[in-house]
Amino acid sequence: MASHHENGRVGLLLVDLVNENFSMDGKAYSIYSPEYERLGTIDNLKRLIAGVRRHKDVPVFYSTTAFTDEDYSTWRHVSGIHRQMFDSRMFEAGTWHTEFHEELAPQPGDVVLAPHKGLDVLQHTDLEFQLRQRGVEYLAIAGVSGIMAVESTARTAMERGYHVTSFTDAIAAPGGLVTYQAMMRGLTMISHSVAGVDDFLGSLGKLAE
Repeated sequence: MASHHENGRVGLLLVDLVNENFSMDGKAYSIYSPEYERLGTIDNLKRLIAGVRRHKDVPVFYSTTAFTDEDYSTWRHVSGIHRQMFDSRMFEAGTWHTEFHEELAPQPGDVVLAPHKGLDVLQHTDLEFQLRQRGVEYLAIAGVSGIMAVESTARTAMERGYHVTSFTDAIAAPGGLVTYQAMMRGLTMISHSVAGVDDFLGSLGKLAE
């Protein structure tokens, strides 16, 4: 895979790598676990994160979802996906559920964003400010859910003029193969590159040569 990036302008966004989604006791784990197993999502995320961290000029950004008691009880307009989360009090702020999964957690030097309450990380956090501070123009996005937060963020990033890379294997969504195939078709339309972890890391290696 030829490099689609510019040296010093690449960043990696990791969406919602928290216990709620990635630990067996998380309320959303069972929703994703069949796809984690089929795609090797967790191991692929580990390889992706470790590989990117070897490139000191590629910043890593972590997002998380978190809701307060006031959010659960006072929102006037609650979407379908938020109703599912609110009914189970998912992503409860200040609890173990919204802490990063220990095997996928940030390290010193990574950027932890303000929590998002909507689906779109760019729309609802300080991500764009942080990207601009670091000169990032090429944004790779991994994590969950591929048909919700990842896709929403990728779409906005494309609309705002960023070069977007989506992943085939460091991602997951509920619904099995049919949903996965539809997700890939959608991400292909709004991304500038869709790659597996190995190809993406290979493209970073070419930049360093």
